[in-house]
Amino acid sequence: MMKELLKVNQLSVGYNSGSAPLHSNINVEVLEGEFICLLGPNGAGKSTLIKTLSGFLQPIHGTVLYGEQDLNTLPESQISKMVSVVLTDRIQIQNLTVFELVALGRTPYTGFFGKLTPDDVQLVHKAIDEVGLKGYTYKTIDKMSDGERQKAMIAKALVQETPFIILDEPTAFLDLPAKLEIMQLLKRLSCEKKRGILLSTHDLEMALQIADKIWLLAQGKELKVGIPEDLILSNDFKTFFEREGVVFDNNSGSFKYHRINSKPVALEGDSVASKWVGRALYRLGYNPVSDSCEYKINVVSNGDNLYSFYENDKLMIECNKIQTLMEKVVETY
Repeated sequence: MMKELLKVNQLSVGYNSGSAPLHSNINVEVLEGEFICLLGPNGAGKSTLIKTLSGFLQPIHGTVLYGEQDLNTLPESQISKMVSVVLTDRIQIQNLTVFELVALGRTPYTGFFGKLTPDDVQLVHKAIDEVGLKGYTYKTIDKMSDGERQKAMIAKALVQETPFIILDEPTAFLDLPAKLEIMQLLKRLSCEKKRGILLSTHDLEMALQIADKIWLLAQGKELKVGIPEDLILSNDFKTFFEREGVVFDNNSGSFKYHRINSKPVALEGDSVASKWVGRALYRLGYNPVSDSCEYKINVVSNGDNLYSFYENDKLMIECNKIQTLMEKVVETY
């Protein structure tokens, strides 16, 4: 049975105890080895919840327990041995090396003067290697990319040796390949190190692919918790994220523009190429359907893709480029 790292009971969060809370009645738990993504629209209160769970904000009501200990009763020195936090802010310190930054994670153990023991030094080097920054140890942070800096911050959290890590938008400034790399790194660390990891993100589709559980948060709604598949099938993603003109497609697990009175085109074929033809049709305002209708596209994929477009069973064009096919569809229909 997996160990419970965090338990939240009847929590209410906000910035002012004298005013109405942003969210109330929050009851969640995190187990060792769990990778959890906190999702919600802008202004949903994700950062407020993150800061409350980290001890930076006092709860308006309720308790945050790490193990059996109430976060509100613990000194900062003890909290820093239970949870490590990576915030969104970019690091702007000049001439700070990766080693020096990561070594700051040992502060809870090194005392006031921060003198590293040989064991501390070994842990710092190991954490740097584990996040893929071997060879960057003495490179200064200001000379590194945003993705590399974020890896260094994760190494700092690792070397703090807490069972639980919280990250607020860790991929906010990164391009897509770097986002994927950071998310895969965090997922691997949660599995191999048995760390509980909670991160807030706007990247819903990536979270659906990688998270063990998802927490959904939005103004005026109670926090919803579950595995991605259950939250999709229960239509919670639709409830939390859909708005006028944008719909969540339960089949693909992605958002689509809602098109009113889009023109139907029958699409035949079950290859990867047929899926991309369907994407192109949808982008241009057509509705790819499986039923027969006046206009039809047949996709044959046997090494070289062949696209055939028919109007009332009359062949209008055969080609092997989707661009050429779409130009004919728009011209005809």
